Amino acid sequence: MNHRQCDISASTQGELGILATLPRPVYGHVLGINNRAIGFPHSHAWAQFSYATEGVLEVRTASGRFIAPPLRGVWIPAGTEHSVYCSAYAQLRSLYVDPGAISFSWPECKTLTVSPLLRELIREFSEMPVEYDEQGSQGRLVSVLLDQIGLAAEAGLSLPWPRDVRLQAICDDIQEHPENRHTLIEFSQRLKLCERTLSRLFMQQTGMSFRQWRQRSRLLFSLSLLAKGERVTDVAIACGYESMSAFIVAFKEQMGVTPKELFPTHG
Repeated sequence: MNHRQCDISASTQGELGILATLPRPVYGHVLGINNRAIGFPHSHAWAQFSYATEGVLEVRTASGRFIAPPLRGVWIPAGTEHSVYCSAYAQLRSLYVDPGAISFSWPECKTLTVSPLLRELIREFSEMPVEYDEQGSQGRLVSVLLDQIGLAAEAGLSLPWPRDVRLQAICDDIQEHPENRHTLIEFSQRLKLCERTLSRLFMQQTGMSFRQWRQRSRLLFSLSLLAKGERVTDVAIACGYESMSAFIVAFKEQMGVTPKELFPTHG
């Protein structure tokens, strides 16, 4: 992903420090500091749910990369160290949630589908006062909002990240140069490992084969290019596909929709 430059000043970090506790069980005003991409590793005592109303959002943790194109969001459990990036011109919506306010327990980050109802609930909540009335209609809206997050379907747009530094070097190479078509044999020769050992390591540490991991990495990388309005043909080439049709087939298999269906304003 071509990430937006994160401008985190000392004053911004100071504002974040103010939120030692949340003013209400859910915090997420439209003008809040939580709607900026924080590109350095950090954690907090509350859970976080973020999505991009426009553009593409990426959350990175030690265990993986979690990507959210439009109508997808990322759930980040309390205490999880993470960094947040987004494509150029992305517009973020984020909620900070007191762990005691939720009935579900998700120990790991995950990408979720944002239904039309959930999207409208978040939009309405973002316009409410920070210290909303917990006992009235605003409090009831928050309860429904949290219920809808808990019921949201998992989107599966994540990329497991290996712990082995040798595999990390391969993964970094693939992400920086998605157009390259280096084979597993070539990577194994570079690392002085036999192909079978490298293949086994990939499966053990990511739960995916080398081929599966690379394809998902390429497809997730394509999201930021599509969000910018680049032509599908150009995106396919940039992601290492031999043809636009092969890219579209792989994209729909992974995303459930075609590139044009996910980004309907682009050709």
